[in-house]
Amino acid sequence: MEAAIMPQDKNSHIIQTIASYGKSLLGFIRKRVKNDADAEDILQDVWYQFSNVVNAGPIEQTGAWLYRVARNKIIDKHKKHTESLLDDLTPTSEDDDEAPDFASILLTEATTPETQYIRNLFWEQLFVALDELPENQRQVFIWQELDDIPFEEIARRTGENVNTLVSRKRYAVLHLRKRLKQLYKEINEY
Repeated sequence: MEAAIMPQDKNSHIIQTIASYGKSLLGFIRKRVKNDADAEDILQDVWYQFSNVVNAGPIEQTGAWLYRVARNKIIDKHKKHTESLLDDLTPTSEDDDEAPDFASILLTEATTPETQYIRNLFWEQLFVALDELPENQRQVFIWQELDDIPFEEIARRTGENVNTLVSRKRYAVLHLRKRLKQLYKEINEY
């Protein structure tokens, strides 16, 4: 029988984990949210959840667990923008019969294990596809679509021309449409 972990050992483990992962985890979160305050709030939520889970039992792969929780917290933060995001990612060309209709899947009122899985898969794949983009395209897309910052404000912050920012976002959207179209086809095969 395993010996029970003493409370001070758990506290020591939590402190060690924060020291080991805190800086890189905050950097991971900062790349994906609007500002430092949001990043710090999400990181605090991750540490809170970590301390609760550690009290319940050991975690096998701490780093992987922390990044997965951080990604889920970021996704939860961005879910409120889903409808306008889907409008942007769905091609408007009427001759494109294969245009993915994520709205019918993601905006359904039904919350079943299947719809929840598909929603999570969509957000995971969206962030994977975003990570494939050049930094300037990814950042403009995140600021404009997920953080709801107008192009004029982004231009003011970055010193870039609005038309340049619009062009970067367009390239990001084209890439994301292509990648998410593949996901849509895979979902509909089942």
